[in-house]
Amino acid sequence: MNVVCLDLEGVLVPEIWIEFAEATGIEELKRTTRDEPDYDKLMEFRLGVLAEHGLGLAEIQRTIAGIEPLPGARAFLDELRRRAQVIIISDTFEQFAQPLMEKLGWPTLLCNELVVADDGAITGFRMRCPDTKLTTVNALHTCGVETIAAGDSHNDLGMIGASKAGILFRSTEAIKAEHPDVPACDGYDELLELITAAL
Repeated sequence: MNVVCLDLEGVLVPEIWIEFAEATGIEELKRTTRDEPDYDKLMEFRLGVLAEHGLGLAEIQRTIAGIEPLPGARAFLDELRRRAQVIIISDTFEQFAQPLMEKLGWPTLLCNELVVADDGAITGFRMRCPDTKLTTVNALHTCGVETIAAGDSHNDLGMIGASKAGILFRSTEAIKAEHPDVPACDGYDELLELITAAL
């Protein structure tokens, strides 16, 4: 059995933190896993910036409410789900994801959780498990499942490398240059073709 494992942000929807950075004018929040491989370090940095500016969950959720899937993402996902089981494995958070999942037709999502104070301040975060994407893919393998993975950032490389087929989708030139052995594409039609060929 095959399961396709997709990243969420940058693959199916815009990067939430970049959208929030643009909404608030806080340039530092444009930093993502494309720039910083250490996710814990990145999140601690983000939480520090939020605290410095007095911003919390409610402000981010208002931005998320206006985010639409990337053009063609819903049609791609609908067609892919006709061909294979699909799981979205993301380092985003439950408190961010619901409106985005509704717009994508409620696909299966595995993600993390924010720690939020009574006043709405984001005080921390809880990861499902260490190295969430690679750990999840390896767990699927122990169940007798083969995986095909696609993502765009440093934190996707583990699951891409561990899967029987991995694809970089709309990644940076730097990441593609560091991993020339990994097929890369920028369009949903080509991504669907690459995944279908690996099934």
